[in-house]
Amino acid sequence: MLSLLQEYRIYLKMERSLSANTVDSYERDIQKLFSYLDDAHIKPEDAKLEHLRDFLVEIGDIGISERSQARLVSGIKSFYRFLIYKDKITQDPTELLEAPKIGLRLPEVLSVDEIEQILSAIDLSKPEGQRNRAIIEVLYGSGLRVSELINLKISNIYFDENYMLIEGKGSKQRLVPLSEESVKQIGYWRLDRNRLAIVKGNEDYLFLNRRGKKLTRAMIFTIVKELAAIAGIKKNVSPHTFRHSFATHMLENGANLRAIQQLLGHESITTTELYTHIDVQYLRETILMYHPANKRHK
Repeated sequence: MLSLLQEYRIYLKMERSLSANTVDSYERDIQKLFSYLDDAHIKPEDAKLEHLRDFLVEIGDIGISERSQARLVSGIKSFYRFLIYKDKITQDPTELLEAPKIGLRLPEVLSVDEIEQILSAIDLSKPEGQRNRAIIEVLYGSGLRVSELINLKISNIYFDENYMLIEGKGSKQRLVPLSEESVKQIGYWRLDRNRLAIVKGNEDYLFLNRRGKKLTRAMIFTIVKELAAIAGIKKNVSPHTFRHSFATHMLENGANLRAIQQLLGHESITTTELYTHIDVQYLRETILMYHPANKRHK
């Protein structure tokens, strides 16, 4: 019996008459989607718009360009049209799925109050509560990528100096400070972690699931979205939102752009300069809200 991916390949070749190179490209893209959905225990036929949007956020997080993301969206739309064509689904979840716009894109940013709301939404009485508190503290307190978070090893944390050795994109390493609050919450989580039956090969990873295995990207997305919903945050919050918020809040409070570049692990200062646009927007809103001339006209 043919797999779903094999059926799709035949559909592209026979029904769409696409070239072999295009078929290979579409198939590779759909395999990425399958891998992401499998981590989240979701069948491709059961995927919703929000799952596909989260997948695109993650793809952007690991450094795939916006042009490649646009091609990826095209492939995903084609795949779900195929599922409709084969009567495997009745509704197309990609109808409202948009390709990223080429050019400047301001990321979603949480306010300090909204981050406090999310932290307050964590139920510390639950077995995973302290772990989730430590995850949010590290995401926001140090601006890590989700891939860096799930691969963070205890042996790479220097608790006496409050530093972590992070392996970023392209296997490039950097030292990233840990806040005192992050160190404290990690310490509490390690007490809970010591009670787990840890699966062989996962002993050094800091963040584990209740079965003693390293957390997946999809699980971090799930944790963050559930907490944001409990906290009543209406923004589209993902793990990367905390990284954006970290950088924006640092800049708003006077941090040097080069220092932020080093902390985030950006190869080019141009990437970090995106946050200056957010800062200008923030400054404009501040003037409108607090300058006496504007207050007089309200």
